[in-house]
Amino acid sequence: MTTYGSIANYLGAKRSARMVGYAMNSSAQKDVPAHRVVNRKGLLTGKHHFDGTNLMQQLLENEGITVVDNQIQDLEQVYWNPAEEL
Repeated sequence: MTTYGSIANYLGAKRSARMVGYAMNSSAQKDVPAHRVVNRKGLLTGKHHFDGTNLMQQLLENEGITVVDNQIQDLEQVYWNPAEEL
């Protein structure tokens, strides 16, 4: 799990989280794990870009992520910071 802002920061565009979101929206038919990217509060803000009403949540739950009321529970426990991979 990571956030739009974390990806933007990693790419050197710290204030471009929305641009990352727009890019993730267009990746629905590609082999991109867009379901693993949420907003900074852990909300499934991109869920309406997935087929089906709860597909994003279902994909996350299949991976062992707990989602309650469209929000990742214990985000800090499952968070991945792409900048730490350097």
